[in-house]
Amino acid sequence: MALVEVEVVTKEYGRGAEAKRVVDGVSLRIEAGETLGLVGESGSGKSTVAKMILGLTEPTSGRVRVGGVEVGRGDMRAMRREMQPVFQDPAAALNPRMKVLELVAEPLVIHGRELGLDTRRGALRAKVTELLAQVGLDGSALERFPHEFSGGQKQRINIARALALRPRLLVLDEPVSALDVSVGAQVVNLLRDLQREHGLTYLFISHSMPLVRYLSTRIAVMEGGRLVETGDAEELCRAPREAYTRQLLGATPEL
Repeated sequence: MALVEVEVVTKEYGRGAEAKRVVDGVSLRIEAGETLGLVGESGSGKSTVAKMILGLTEPTSGRVRVGGVEVGRGDMRAMRREMQPVFQDPAAALNPRMKVLELVAEPLVIHGRELGLDTRRGALRAKVTELLAQVGLDGSALERFPHEFSGGQKQRINIARALALRPRLLVLDEPVSALDVSVGAQVVNLLRDLQREHGLTYLFISHSMPLVRYLSTRIAVMEGGRLVETGDAEELCRAPREAYTRQLLGATPEL
C-alpha cells in the first residue's frame, strides 16, 4: 500500500514570463515500509519535491497525498506527526541556545496533548533518554548544548528528535553529505537499523548513486525538474536505461 502518492506535481517560482519551473510533472509512489531513493545533481528539484511532500511548500499544480490525505487539505498538525524531516546540515537544524533535553522534548511538548503523553519534566526526561539510546547516545547528552557535539552526534540528535512522535515517514534530505565518510556510514547503518526496528518508510535524497543504491529499495532519478527513470535499486544500477543515470553512476566511486 502506498504511504506517499505524488501525482503530476509542478512547482514554479515567479510569475508570467519570469516564472521558473523547478519541478515539472513529477509522479511517484512510496510504499509503506520501503526506502525510495531520490537522486540527481544539485538543482534537479529533489529537495523541492521533499518540501511539497512535507507541506513546507505548495505545488503550483498536482496533488500530494500522505496516508490517503491530501497534503495542505487535511489537518496539517496531525499530518506533521506522521512525517518528519532530517536535514542536510545537522548544526543548522539545532537551536544553539537549547540543550539536548529541550531540543528532543520540544515535539513531545507541542503534540503531547493529542498523543496523550505525560509531559511532566520527569516523564519527558525519561522519554528523551530512551530516544537518545536508540540513536547511540547516552544520558550524559541531556544537559549539553549542540556545539559540544561532533557532526555525527548532532545528526543523531536530529534523528532522535524526528523519531519522538513515532512518525511513519522520514524525509532524509542529504542526511550524511555534511559528514566525514566514516561517520556518514555509521549514520546510514543506524538509519537501516531504525527502519527495521520501527517499520519506518524513508524518502532518501542524495546525489550519490552508490549511497542511494546501498540504502534504497527503489530509486527515482531526477534531471532538470523531471523524473527520468525509476526502478528497483539493484536493477536500475546494474542496467540503467537513461544516459543521465549512467552519468550519475559513473560520477561517484563505489562504496
